[in-house]
Amino acid sequence: MFISVQELEFKKVHFDVAFPPGEIEFFDDGDRLTQASPLQTEGSAELLPHTVGEIRIRGHLAVAMRCDCNRCLEPAEFPLDSGFDLYYRPAAVAGEDEEVEIDEGEAEIAFYEGGGIELGDVLREHVLLAMPMQRVCRPDCRGMCPICGQNLNLINCGCEAKLVDDRWSALKKVQVKGSTI
Repeated sequence: MFISVQELEFKKVHFDVAFPPGEIEFFDDGDRLTQASPLQTEGSAELLPHTVGEIRIRGHLAVAMRCDCNRCLEPAEFPLDSGFDLYYRPAAVAGEDEEVEIDEGEAEIAFYEGGGIELGDVLREHVLLAMPMQRVCRPDCRGMCPICGQNLNLINCGCEAKLVDDRWSALKKVQVKGSTI
Protein backbone atom coordinates (compact mmCIF):
# COMPACT_ATOMS: atom_id res chain seq x y z
CA MET A 1 0.00 0.00 0.00
CA PHE A 2 1.46 3.32 -1.10
CA ILE A 3 0.76 6.38 1.05
CA SER A 4 0.81 9.32 -1.33
CA VAL A 5 1.69 12.84 -0.20
CA GLN A 6 -0.66 14.16 -2.87
CA GLU A 7 -3.58 12.25 -1.32
CA LEU A 8 -2.56 13.32 2.20
CA GLU A 9 -2.84 16.96 1.14
CA PHE A 10 -6.61 16.43 0.91
CA LYS A 11 -7.36 14.02 3.74
CA LYS A 12 -6.01 11.74 6.42
CA VAL A 13 -5.53 8.19 5.13
CA HIS A 14 -6.75 5.28 7.23
CA PHE A 15 -5.52 1.75 6.68
CA ASP A 16 -6.52 -1.69 7.90
CA VAL A 17 -4.41 -4.19 5.98
CA ALA A 18 -3.16 -7.76 6.37
CA PHE A 19 0.13 -8.65 4.66
CA PRO A 20 0.43 -12.41 4.08
CA PRO A 21 3.75 -14.17 4.79
CA GLY A 22 6.25 -13.57 2.00
CA GLU A 23 4.81 -10.26 0.80
CA ILE A 24 7.26 -8.23 2.90
CA GLU A 25 10.87 -9.44 2.83
CA PHE A 26 12.74 -9.20 6.11
CA PHE A 27 16.52 -9.07 5.76
CA ASP A 28 18.32 -9.24 9.10
CA ASP A 29 22.04 -10.03 8.76
CA GLY A 30 21.50 -13.63 7.64
CA ASP A 31 19.31 -14.60 10.63
CA ARG A 32 16.72 -16.13 8.27
CA LEU A 33 13.95 -14.02 9.78
CA THR A 34 10.60 -14.94 8.24
CA GLN A 35 7.00 -14.04 8.80
CA ALA A 36 5.08 -16.92 10.43
CA SER A 37 1.60 -15.36 10.37
CA PRO A 38 -0.18 -12.60 8.46
CA LEU A 39 1.00 -9.15 9.51
CA GLN A 40 -2.18 -7.36 10.57
CA THR A 41 -1.96 -3.58 10.80
CA GLU A 42 -4.37 -0.71 11.24
CA GLY A 43 -3.80 2.98 11.66
CA SER A 44 -3.63 6.30 9.87
CA ALA A 45 -1.29 8.61 8.02
CA GLU A 46 -1.55 12.37 7.90
CA LEU A 47 0.36 15.31 6.55
CA LEU A 48 1.41 17.54 9.44
CA PRO A 49 0.22 21.14 9.16
CA HIS A 50 2.77 23.96 8.87
CA THR A 51 5.48 21.60 7.57
CA VAL A 52 6.95 20.88 4.17
CA GLY A 53 5.69 17.37 3.44
CA GLU A 54 6.22 15.92 6.93
CA ILE A 55 4.13 12.76 7.42
CA ARG A 56 2.98 11.16 10.65
CA ILE A 57 2.06 7.47 10.55
CA ARG A 58 0.60 5.87 13.63
CA GLY A 59 -1.08 2.58 14.22
CA HIS A 60 -0.79 -0.92 15.56
CA LEU A 61 0.60 -4.17 14.19
CA ALA A 62 0.43 -7.82 15.18
CA VAL A 63 2.51 -10.61 13.65
CA ALA A 64 4.44 -13.75 14.57
CA MET A 65 8.01 -13.86 13.29
CA ARG A 66 10.18 -16.96 13.01
CA CYS A 67 13.97 -17.32 13.19
CA ASP A 68 16.59 -19.59 14.73
CA CYS A 69 17.23 -19.41 18.47
CA ASN A 70 20.59 -17.76 19.20
CA ARG A 71 21.48 -20.45 21.78
CA CYS A 72 20.29 -23.81 20.41
CA LEU A 73 19.78 -22.91 16.72
CA GLU A 74 16.29 -24.47 16.68
CA PRO A 75 13.45 -22.56 14.95
CA ALA A 76 11.52 -20.29 17.32
CA GLU A 77 8.53 -17.96 16.99
CA PHE A 78 8.42 -14.42 18.33
CA PRO A 79 4.98 -12.82 18.54
CA LEU A 80 4.96 -9.05 18.13
CA ASP A 81 2.00 -6.89 19.12
CA SER A 82 2.89 -3.22 19.29
CA GLY A 83 1.89 0.28 18.41
CA PHE A 84 3.91 2.76 16.41
CA ASP A 85 3.99 6.53 16.00
CA LEU A 86 6.45 7.53 13.30
CA TYR A 87 7.44 10.76 11.59
CA TYR A 88 8.85 11.11 8.07
CA ARG A 89 10.33 14.12 6.33
CA PRO A 90 11.16 14.48 2.62
CA ALA A 91 14.84 13.71 1.99
CA ALA A 92 15.12 16.78 -0.25
CA VAL A 93 14.39 19.05 2.75
CA ALA A 94 17.45 17.77 4.63
CA GLY A 95 19.91 18.64 1.87
CA GLU A 96 22.59 16.20 0.82
CA ASP A 97 25.83 18.13 1.30
CA GLU A 98 25.07 20.36 4.23
CA GLU A 99 25.91 19.42 7.79
CA VAL A 100 22.95 19.88 10.11
CA GLU A 101 22.78 19.69 13.88
CA ILE A 102 19.70 17.86 15.13
CA ASP A 103 18.09 17.95 18.54
CA GLU A 104 16.81 14.94 20.47
CA GLY A 105 13.29 15.17 19.01
CA GLU A 106 14.57 15.17 15.44
CA ALA A 107 16.50 11.95 16.03
CA GLU A 108 13.15 10.15 15.83
CA ILE A 109 12.41 11.42 12.30
CA ALA A 110 13.09 9.27 9.23
CA PHE A 111 13.23 10.41 5.62
CA TYR A 112 11.43 9.43 2.44
CA GLU A 113 12.06 10.07 -1.24
CA GLY A 114 9.58 10.60 -4.03
CA GLY A 115 5.87 11.20 -3.75
CA GLY A 116 5.19 9.20 -0.62
CA ILE A 117 5.92 6.16 1.52
CA GLU A 118 5.34 2.45 0.97
CA LEU A 119 3.54 1.08 4.05
CA GLY A 120 5.35 -2.26 3.72
CA ASP A 121 8.71 -0.49 4.15
CA VAL A 122 7.47 1.26 7.29
CA LEU A 123 6.24 -2.03 8.77
CA ARG A 124 9.46 -3.89 7.87
CA GLU A 125 11.52 -1.30 9.73
CA HIS A 126 9.24 -1.37 12.76
CA VAL A 127 9.23 -5.19 12.95
CA LEU A 128 13.04 -5.38 12.72
CA LEU A 129 13.39 -2.81 15.51
CA ALA A 130 10.76 -4.54 17.66
CA MET A 131 12.44 -7.96 17.50
CA PRO A 132 14.43 -8.84 20.63
CA MET A 133 18.21 -8.42 20.39
CA GLN A 134 18.82 -11.81 22.02
CA ARG A 135 16.46 -14.21 20.24
CA VAL A 136 16.02 -17.29 22.40
CA CYS A 137 13.32 -19.94 22.07
CA ARG A 138 12.61 -19.81 25.82
CA PRO A 139 14.23 -18.13 28.84
CA ASP A 140 15.71 -21.40 30.17
CA CYS A 141 17.21 -22.51 26.82
CA ARG A 142 20.42 -24.44 27.57
CA GLY A 143 21.92 -23.95 24.11
CA MET A 144 24.38 -26.30 22.45
CA CYS A 145 27.20 -28.40 23.92
CA PRO A 146 30.52 -26.71 23.07
CA ILE A 147 32.19 -30.12 22.76
CA CYS A 148 29.86 -32.29 20.64
CA GLY A 149 27.34 -29.71 19.36
CA GLN A 150 24.22 -31.48 20.66
CA ASN A 151 21.13 -29.48 21.62
CA LEU A 152 21.22 -29.54 25.45
CA ASN A 153 17.45 -28.95 25.60
CA LEU A 154 16.88 -32.37 23.99
CA ILE A 155 19.63 -34.55 25.50
CA ASN A 156 22.25 -34.42 28.22
CA CYS A 157 25.34 -35.48 26.28
CA GLY A 158 27.59 -35.89 29.33
CA CYS A 159 30.53 -34.07 27.77
CA GLU A 160 32.83 -32.39 30.26
CA ALA A 161 34.61 -29.25 29.21
CA LYS A 162 38.18 -29.27 30.44
CA LEU A 163 39.17 -25.75 31.23
CA VAL A 164 42.81 -25.34 30.33
CA ASP A 165 44.54 -22.02 30.67
CA ASP A 166 47.16 -22.17 27.91
CA ARG A 167 48.79 -18.96 29.06
CA TRP A 168 50.67 -20.92 31.78
CA SER A 169 51.73 -23.87 29.59
CA ALA A 170 55.16 -22.33 28.85
CA LEU A 171 55.98 -22.24 32.59
CA LYS A 172 55.61 -26.03 32.83
CA LYS A 173 58.85 -26.38 30.88
CA VAL A 174 60.88 -24.05 33.10
CA GLN A 175 63.62 -25.73 35.22
CA VAL A 176 63.88 -24.60 38.84
CA LYS A 177 67.00 -25.93 40.64
CA GLY A 178 66.99 -29.28 38.91
CA SER A 179 63.25 -29.92 38.88
CA THR A 180 60.46 -29.25 36.40
CA ILE A 181 57.48 -27.18 37.43
